[in-house]
Amino acid sequence: QVQLAESGGGLVQAGGSLRLSCAASGSIFRINDMGWYRRAPGKQRELVAGITFEGTIRYADSVKGRATISRDNANNTVILRMNMLKPEDTAVYYCHAEGFAYSKPGWHDYWGQGTQVTVTS
Repeated sequence: QVQLAESGGGLVQAGGSLRLSCAASGSIFRINDMGWYRRAPGKQRELVAGITFEGTIRYADSVKGRATISRDNANNTVILRMNMLKPEDTAVYYCHAEGFAYSKPGWHDYWGQGTQVTVTS
């Protein structure tokens, strides 16, 4: 299968920046889409930013102009950088990957355990 290991996050002051990274490992044949989602207290999980294997990117309207997503296909990693953080960016951020593993044939969605980001005003 595919495991996703996240790093980054923590406590950040409003106006500050963050860097979240995620590395996929396991019996990987290929990782297709990768991205970051978040779930704020009392809200549904939402896409923050996603990037395809070919490099097509999409951002949530709420983070456009403040977020940058990038990936390294050779190392199956994805990085999210955000600046001008706001208290409403406070959430648990989850890494997502659509992957094909040798040990579990077929395309499946994989999720990281989540990393807390708290933005203080």
